Amino acid sequence: MHSLAIIAVTTTLIYSALSAVHSDSNASDNSLNESPTNNVTKGSISYFDSNVSTNVTALLGRTAYLNCRVKNFSNRTLQVSWLRHRDVHLLTVGHYTYTNDQRFKAIHSVHTGDWTLMIKYPQHTDSGVYECQVSTSPHMSAYFYLYVVEAISEILGGPELYVDVGSTINLTCVVRHSPEPPAYIIWNHEGTIITYSSKRGGVSVKTEREDVSRSVLLIRNAHSSDSGLYTCNPSNARPSNITVHVLNGEHLEAMQFSGKISTYPPLTLTALIVLSTVYFMYC
Repeated sequence: MHSLAIIAVTTTLIYSALSAVHSDSNASDNSLNESPTNNVTKGSISYFDSNVSTNVTALLGRTAYLNCRVKNFSNRTLQVSWLRHRDVHLLTVGHYTYTNDQRFKAIHSVHTGDWTLMIKYPQHTDSGVYECQVSTSPHMSAYFYLYVVEAISEILGGPELYVDVGSTINLTCVVRHSPEPPAYIIWNHEGTIITYSSKRGGVSVKTEREDVSRSVLLIRNAHSSDSGLYTCNPSNARPSNITVHVLNGEHLEAMQFSGKISTYPPLTLTALIVLSTVYFMYC
């Protein structure tokens, strides 16, 4: 791998040297050849398109693209290379890949100045700075920042929820750290997709797709059969779960403190027992 990198760097230096010689030969014809952004084509100057975003957010495991667009790129002797700054590793030169990691590939659209670095199955360790370099003399560079994130979902109020029979079950699922809104969010009850046109009725969902997307599931007139595990499944994030308990009047009063369940009798009854004990002890 190191020998390939050395060969690649040597190749780049040769191209740079050839470009420098050609640039010097044309210096008397065109003073613009002294510019660092010159592509050494007479009467033409290369530059990076500033309209292309240099901050790229990609989802974990989903192909990422870093697009480097060079304007006035017409000299066929020039090469565009991609380098990774984390380990100063040469990834691609022109159409060729100079790394053993086959997740990386250079894509060039013919008759355009677009040189795109494709990264398959990006991981958190792929986050960082990448350099798009053109072999002018001196070379010119554009820097791109890749952020690999993992979208997650969360059902508010979890992991357990207690409601009374006849009340409304209100579940809100929030999707965080997603570079784009999910295409859909599906709700499941005990592994079965919830259908809003079922005979049960009283089921509705409202979904908002924004920077932080959310989906609200409402189940009116809760029955004991509505108890169980509910799952929120966004198209681009890990699913999340909540267990719903529908209680009727025959159950002991259940009190929830910081997610923990207490089945102690009501405070008033406890107080009466304590008072009675104290009374018999001292009377």
